[in-house]
Amino acid sequence: MKRSLGALLACLSPFLWLCSAPAQENQKAAADPERARVFITDSQSWSIAAQSGGAGGAFGGSMAGGARPQTAEIIKTFGERCPHVIVNNIQAKTDYIVLLDHEGGKGALRHKNKVAVFARVSGDSIVSKSTLSLGGSVQDACEAIGKDWTEHGSEIRAAAAAAAEQSKPAAPPPQAAVMAAAPAVSLTGKLSVVSVPDGADIEVDGSFVGNTPSDVQVTEGEHTVTVKKAGFKDWERKLKVSGGSSVHLNAELEKASNP
Repeated sequence: MKRSLGALLACLSPFLWLCSAPAQENQKAAADPERARVFITDSQSWSIAAQSGGAGGAFGGSMAGGARPQTAEIIKTFGERCPHVIVNNIQAKTDYIVLLDHEGGKGALRHKNKVAVFARVSGDSIVSKSTLSLGGSVQDACEAIGKDWTEHGSEIRAAAAAAAEQSKPAAPPPQAAVMAAAPAVSLTGKLSVVSVPDGADIEVDGSFVGNTPSDVQVTEGEHTVTVKKAGFKDWERKLKVSGGSSVHLNAELEKASNP
């Protein structure tokens, strides 16, 4: 029985890697979360077919062609050839942008598969080539991304983080800062000044502010109001004005005595 079991394991040993390989790949992917993220742009595959012939001095021919999306095929090929990167469908969250056009329906030597890879944040091109096969184009892109990511991966992620931070709207200042920055409101009161006779000069704290009758705005606090007119004695009052108040002053001027 032991011999039969040993023989069975010996026969199955060449196939045991099929079971262990996926687990190893999953462990590798889980242990390497900082793989480069790649966005693959929509591509078109041009399929061209032609027929021609002739008989009895006549010649005829026909050609047909068209474009069909090949993005899914390219993503599949990319996943097979370049397992050390992550294909992401959100362009703003990727590190590299891959432009790959694949032509189909031609002879093998007439294919023109064009590939270009750009660093998303800086926009710099890291590779641009033409190959005869889709696999060759994907391989070129994969190798260029791997080399650039090894050399500049940390710089690319730092630049992307800085760009994302700059794009965030500025946070509103704290309410305390807004209150501190607000200018102090100056409260004022109103003085309504009339005189007999009218046309006299009005001075507030020694500064001319108008002629009677007039309404004068003054800041809250203590003030000295003087009413002057040639040939009359000066009229003066000291008063305290509060914000929002209205004070009426009626200055009856006395004639000045002759010297």
